[in-house]
Amino acid sequence: MSGGAREGLTVTHRRYVPYSHAHYAGDLVDGAYVLGLFGDVATEVCIRADGDEGLFASYSDVQFRAPVRAGDVVEATAVVARVGTRSRVLEFEARVVCRGRPDRGASAAGVLDDPIVAVTATGTVVVPGPGV
Repeated sequence: MSGGAREGLTVTHRRYVPYSHAHYAGDLVDGAYVLGLFGDVATEVCIRADGDEGLFASYSDVQFRAPVRAGDVVEATAVVARVGTRSRVLEFEARVVCRGRPDRGASAAGVLDDPIVAVTATGTVVVPGPGV
């Protein structure tokens, strides 16, 4: 059941980025992949806070800060920054927490001591009003 929308509510997902998602040289993944992850964490925020999947209305800011590559493990987090009657402003951050190490072998990988902030964003979701 709904816990009630509140500022500071945080949801985090982790996902391995498969090689099938690499579109560019160097096994780079397009930015839309991370925006999809942000949509997933936003949906869970809405479910936890409002008992409804909600709808993503807009991004007011997206910053691509570092590359995401196939073989990475990416952690996507959404934090409720502001709560309106039907809208919730969310702050997003995607961090690379594990990365492949092809210099050590074809399937070598490691946990990063310092995660890499790859994408940040601010977005707004809307949920049904009371009694809907």
